[in-house]
Amino acid sequence: KTKEVDKLKEFLGSQKAFLSWKLDGLTIVLTYKNGVLEKAVTRGNGEVGDVITNNAKTFKNLPLRIAYQGELILRGEAVISYSDFEKINAEIEDPDAKYKNPRNLCSGSVRQLNNQITAERNVKLFAFTLVKAEGVDFENSREKQFLFLKEQGFEVVDYIKVTPDTI
Repeated sequence: KTKEVDKLKEFLGSQKAFLSWKLDGLTIVLTYKNGVLEKAVTRGNGEVGDVITNNAKTFKNLPLRIAYQGELILRGEAVISYSDFEKINAEIEDPDAKYKNPRNLCSGSVRQLNNQITAERNVKLFAFTLVKAEGVDFENSREKQFLFLKEQGFEVVDYIKVTPDTI
C-alpha cells in the first residue's frame, strides 16, 4: 500500500506485479463446497467475524453456484457504489441519520437481520484473493488465480500487469 511510485518501483526491483485498486468496502471471506456457497463471514477483528451467509446470497453479482466442485475459499471486497450511496442518502430526510460514506453503509447493510434490506442496497463483491482451491495448480500465478475466479463467475478487482518501467 503506497501512493509513491518510486517506493513501488524500489519494492518491485526487477519483478513483474499486478497493480489493482484498493477498494474501500468490507472484506468478506467466502467458502464454497461442492459448487455451492456454504459460508460468508466478515473479516471482523482479524480472528472472529460475523457470519453473513444469508445476506451475501443477495449480493448483486455473487454466484451462489459455481462449476468447481472442491473446497474454494476466497476473499473479496463488498462495496456499494457512490451512485447507490447517494440515492439511499437522498431518501433519508433527517440530515443526522444520513450515512457518512459508502463503506459505513455497506458495513451496516451486510449485517442486516432482514436480508431484503441488503438486497435493496445493491451490494457487489469483487474478489481479490484466492485463499484455497484444493487440487488446482496455479503455478504460483496470481493471474491464473484471477482467471480461474472469473471462470467460476466472480468479478475480480480490476488489475493491470506492471513492471518497474511501466508503472
